[in-house]
Amino acid sequence: MSRVTEIRYVGYAVPDLAAESSFYADQWRLVEAGEQDGMVHFAADGGEDAYVVRLRAAEEKRVDVIALAAGSRADVDALHDKVAASGCRIIFAPRNLETLGGGYGFRFFSPDGLPFEISSDVARRTAREIVHWEGVPQKISHIVLHSPNHQALVQWFCDVLGFKVSDWLGDFMCFLRCNGAHHRIAILPGPPCLNHVAYDMLSVDDMMVGIHRLRQQGTDIRWGPGRHTAGNNTFSYFTTPAGFAVEYTSELEHVDFESHAPKVHIPGPKVMDQWGIGVGGPQTMPHPEPDKGLFQAVEV
Repeated sequence: MSRVTEIRYVGYAVPDLAAESSFYADQWRLVEAGEQDGMVHFAADGGEDAYVVRLRAAEEKRVDVIALAAGSRADVDALHDKVAASGCRIIFAPRNLETLGGGYGFRFFSPDGLPFEISSDVARRTAREIVHWEGVPQKISHIVLHSPNHQALVQWFCDVLGFKVSDWLGDFMCFLRCNGAHHRIAILPGPPCLNHVAYDMLSVDDMMVGIHRLRQQGTDIRWGPGRHTAGNNTFSYFTTPAGFAVEYTSELEHVDFESHAPKVHIPGPKVMDQWGIGVGGPQTMPHPEPDKGLFQAVEV
């Protein structure tokens, strides 16, 4: 069955392009991957994706696109047909992409109105071997979304895009996988918007090095360091100059894509953070509000 296989990148519109670019290059430690059509692209040095962040200047911040990968052009075509049949609005049908890195893909609005892309045959870069204690991101780990009808959106991701449920936190947060990683997408109740984007670090030590670097440059931790229960991954959350939430994580659990049996974790003091020593908490994160780009496509 054709399905999504990975996350590619997230495209953002931001009011201060220079400040956001400086954050990702100097603090978050992504590497510049090129400019095109007035947009700046950043790659994670430890990954093969052409880029993981795309930034453009705009009066208001918004999510321009969440780009996902499929295995082949045939998979892209099949997923387009399933997305269209589910009633989602198509932004453009499968075609050769003119964005940086090229490829073949289509765009659409999720049931909640967030813009997505599914593509294949995109140019790859040569990953650099990350060294222990270097403290730089390897790749995007996962994306968390809010939805006003979160259980229906979970079902849509499974039925249409081929994700599988890995775990639930109570009945309000669902962790979804599209490969052997415990989760690549997670969904929470709330207005339709992005909650945060997480990046894999080589180890807990590397996450801590990253925390130190950010604090030294004036970006203090919003929540963490800690270790979640679902996925067993470590976490530390920050916000970019534009106010988007980002996370350093490590040691995300790997499971068998086909056979992993989902569990329900009962919410409690040591479930969101098994260590229980971190600063802040979910209440210190940016307050969710409807994304400014719902059902509004950008040209690129």
